[in-house]
Amino acid sequence: MTSQMFKVHHLRQKVSVAELFALFFLFFVSLVSVGAPWLAPRSTKSQSGKPFSKPSLSFLFGTDEVGRDIFSRVVMGVRSSWVSSVSIILIGVIVGGLIGFISGFFGGWLDKLFQRLTDLFLVLPSTMIAIAVVATLGPGLKNTVIAISIFWWPWYSRIVRSEVVAISQRPHLEAAKISGVSKSRLAMRYVLPGAAPAVLVAATLDFANVVLVTSLLSFLGLGAPAPAPELGAMTSQSLVSLTTAWWIPVFPAIAVGLMCMASNLSGDGMRKLMESV
Repeated sequence: MTSQMFKVHHLRQKVSVAELFALFFLFFVSLVSVGAPWLAPRSTKSQSGKPFSKPSLSFLFGTDEVGRDIFSRVVMGVRSSWVSSVSIILIGVIVGGLIGFISGFFGGWLDKLFQRLTDLFLVLPSTMIAIAVVATLGPGLKNTVIAISIFWWPWYSRIVRSEVVAISQRPHLEAAKISGVSKSRLAMRYVLPGAAPAVLVAATLDFANVVLVTSLLSFLGLGAPAPAPELGAMTSQSLVSLTTAWWIPVFPAIAVGLMCMASNLSGDGMRKLMESV
């Protein structure tokens, strides 16, 4: 009991209140995204009240120029950003992680080949090419995910490779190799679990970057076509109303900002938690 209390106290000293709050907030965003269809009280595409209604008890975030409920649209917009961001990160982790693992674990000519490929993708202007890909394929959530995922995996490849190389050089791994433990057992038992914490922290921190990029494409009109609720598009389309109906562009922008801030803080907190384990 005393040992458990000491561990809890030690974690509290390492992780700030803001970082813990950010972790819970990011978890809350995930729950909201999963339950968004049931949490949004009104339709996101049809009129629900009078146009330009101010925030009130009936409409928490007010209504837009058409009379649509902004709260419902923001909730569904958060879901759209969450789904696209998680999809891009998962693709990056799987593709980049596989390439980085093969490169670091087997080394040799495979390492050189995969690292030159990674370097090639890292030097390309990824955001500009992603915009060009979405413009070519057409606006839409699926095309946005495809365009960004093409250039998002190299960072994870570098992280996984460096972790795999470092873990493979540890004394107990060298001893296991000498004793005849198979490579597949080494990989599944020691190397992959050892690299997982670094990938988890990187993915948590990376969530903010993906949200910003997807919101940027949406802001430029390359996301899902109107009237689909996307946070970037909602902000862009209603900027003309900023001085007369501030709530229309402000609430979607706040949602993007909160998700990005929570991602950065929770990433720092996750890193400290991993170091404490």
